[in-house]
Amino acid sequence: MSPDPLASSFSTSYAGVVAFVAVAAEGSFAKAGDRLGIGRSAVSRNVRKLEIQLGTRLFLRTTRSTSLTREGERFYEKCHPGVERILQALEDMRDLREGPPRGQLRIVATPAFGRRVVMPLLGGFRTRYPDVAIELILDERHVDFTSDRIDVAFHDGRMEESQVVARQVIPMQLLVCASPEYARAHGLPSRVEDIAGHQCIRQRLASGRISEWEFKVDGHACRLTPESACTFNDPDLVLQAILDGQGIAQLPGFLVAAHLREGRLSSCLGHHQPDDRGHYVCYLSRHQLPTRIRVFIDYMTEQIRKGDQQDLTMLTAADNRSYAAPDQPPRVRTSKSGLRIVNGGEGPMGGQRQTR
Repeated sequence: MSPDPLASSFSTSYAGVVAFVAVAAEGSFAKAGDRLGIGRSAVSRNVRKLEIQLGTRLFLRTTRSTSLTREGERFYEKCHPGVERILQALEDMRDLREGPPRGQLRIVATPAFGRRVVMPLLGGFRTRYPDVAIELILDERHVDFTSDRIDVAFHDGRMEESQVVARQVIPMQLLVCASPEYARAHGLPSRVEDIAGHQCIRQRLASGRISEWEFKVDGHACRLTPESACTFNDPDLVLQAILDGQGIAQLPGFLVAAHLREGRLSSCLGHHQPDDRGHYVCYLSRHQLPTRIRVFIDYMTEQIRKGDQQDLTMLTAADNRSYAAPDQPPRVRTSKSGLRIVNGGEGPMGGQRQTR
């Protein structure tokens, strides 16, 4: 089997090739040293090492002149364009890291966040940086930066990977909401236990699991999966269902903020909001980031925060108590595992629910 040319050339000194090209271009070892920023003797040593590795003489040297041998002329003709391409590639890499932003950006975001938050800002970014091409992928699944060739990912909650840098962009508030029509007809829960007596709209995640509803009760985290007559695999469909008055659902603040402000939705259980998990922008390294990635992260962080997507303090500080249902406290018992089992009563959504 013939040897691999790449493997057989590994021992050849790149410094020797660069020194050789410089001497051939300048016509002098001293001038080549000045151009490379090293001494004449260092240039001579590198060229001599290259000649030994190649097994041929590349220069004819006298006290007055330096010229290429026939072999040297042939070697220069073949390797000079390659060295120029390497220098150009190095310059391109420096330009990508330090020069004007340009090139391709591959971004991934969850469908809801991508549609509502990321997509509306891309036009402004492209106007400011027209030489950056963008590919936006909407996907609920866990992203692999390397195999999926992703530059930037927007993620709900911090990514628990040591090699991934995660910068929180905005808080992640989870709100239980319903339409005013549903609230007038059925009331709204004032306690987590009251959820069992309501028509709940759930989301199925890309993993196949049903998304749990999260709360904080008496200072402790609490998760539950309510019974439901309607389940969708897209949060926008869940949102549409509650806007249509089909029930209540827990959704992220950025998805319901505009509807709350305009009175199309009402929120409840604000005093049981879970701890903030945050919306994050994630990338692989803080160091040696290409300019296009760095300016994109900075632009999106600034614009998303400026958009004030999560400023719901005024909307959730006082849940609309006028929609409270008649007081019919559920029957509660504690299982051996410590779960609180809540009986939902005799309504259409009756049955057992579990909460911690």
